[in-house]
Amino acid sequence: MSKRIEEEEVRRRAGFACEYCRTPQATSHLTFPLDHIISRQHGGPAVSENLALCCPHCNLHKGPNLTGIDRLTGQLTRLFRPRRDRWEEHFHWDGATIVGLTDVGRTTVQVLAMNEPNEVLARQMLILEGRLQTG
Repeated sequence: MSKRIEEEEVRRRAGFACEYCRTPQATSHLTFPLDHIISRQHGGPAVSENLALCCPHCNLHKGPNLTGIDRLTGQLTRLFRPRRDRWEEHFHWDGATIVGLTDVGRTTVQVLAMNEPNEVLARQMLILEGRLQTG
């Protein structure tokens, strides 16, 4: 499979939205990058099963991280893995805020800084415009 076809497959599979914070690609003037769920630095391959569509904000904060510290338990906890995990099991919406339901969800929200004020404000605007569905 060509690299371009594989990239399109990843974008289509993601529904053209960030697989972490759910921001639609169509709401940005930037092309969303493909995230290596397990980074190349940690031996993650550049294959469809290890790639996730990721908005620039989540991508910048995730970097090569695989884990973080869950503030509730103080335990080292893995991050959300879009190919293995179901978003609805780890997160839910509270308006424009993403709430972690599990240790994985809480840690991912924290490490990816998903609820920074500017991110929540941007999602509030997208919800009001009908460009982001949270229910």
